[in-house]
Amino acid sequence: MNSEISSERLLLNKVSLSDVDFIFELVNTPGWIRFIGDRNVKSNEDARILVERVIHNPNVDYWVVKAKNQRNSLGIISFVKRDYLEFFDLGFAFLPNHTRQGYAREAAVAFLRHSIKDYPYPNILATTVKDNIDSIALLKKLGFRFDREIEADNEQLFLYSISIDKCLIDVLVTSFFAAFSNIDSRKPDLQILNELCLPEVMIIKKSGAQEEIYNLQTFVEPRKKILTDGSLTNFTERETHEETKITGGLAQRFSAYQKSGQQNGVPFKQNGTKLFQFVKSKQVWKISSVIWEDHQV
Repeated sequence: MNSEISSERLLLNKVSLSDVDFIFELVNTPGWIRFIGDRNVKSNEDARILVERVIHNPNVDYWVVKAKNQRNSLGIISFVKRDYLEFFDLGFAFLPNHTRQGYAREAAVAFLRHSIKDYPYPNILATTVKDNIDSIALLKKLGFRFDREIEADNEQLFLYSISIDKCLIDVLVTSFFAAFSNIDSRKPDLQILNELCLPEVMIIKKSGAQEEIYNLQTFVEPRKKILTDGSLTNFTERETHEETKITGGLAQRFSAYQKSGQQNGVPFKQNGTKLFQFVKSKQVWKISSVIWEDHQV
């Protein structure tokens, strides 16, 4: 894996000895001790030993999450092959001042987008104690589903799982929505649609009794214009709910979304629904069709 992962607000780097002070602080926070466990890290030397163990263990990855704007360390994403689990376990922990700001979800999505293409197993797992409500809520937002209750190290844990196919489709849809964003003067990445979609993708806009049917080129060209000429600014679009059905190499996803921005200087916010269809082509999921309908304001 590359040594750095980037998202809109964050940078992720593999843990190194330069992170010892941060790791010492993190593993001694009340949240870590309560929900993950006391690692008996009582000094910077203990933290250095912990970091060295992680660095040299091929079954453990710690990625330190930093804010792009200040480069301060916020938390970690972990990816661990535990003896008592069949597949790798995704985890996350953040300093108290950096929770409830969407960092953990953004970092986890960035990590999964970066890593799962080379992941050799059919599922990713996650474990949490029963009363870690925030962790459970985040796992559900990431598409994980409750599997069963297990016991490990004399502790009862909830086990969650997600299939790699579902995870890849989640990443695909997230990338589709993000491609149009020009919030905070960001340049929209419409070129990525060529990677996400089949060349023959069909895109349909439903408006009442009317339909507008596009291919990829006729869909992108007018949107590129308004997203770059100042007509549509601070635009962002995100999925608020989804239902996905996967059967072999075919998949379908119902997606509720919300979009907002400023059109010709006038702020707006609107909800709608999209229906995605996917096909697995040469072991890679691609969007084969998209139908969307904006809800009437």
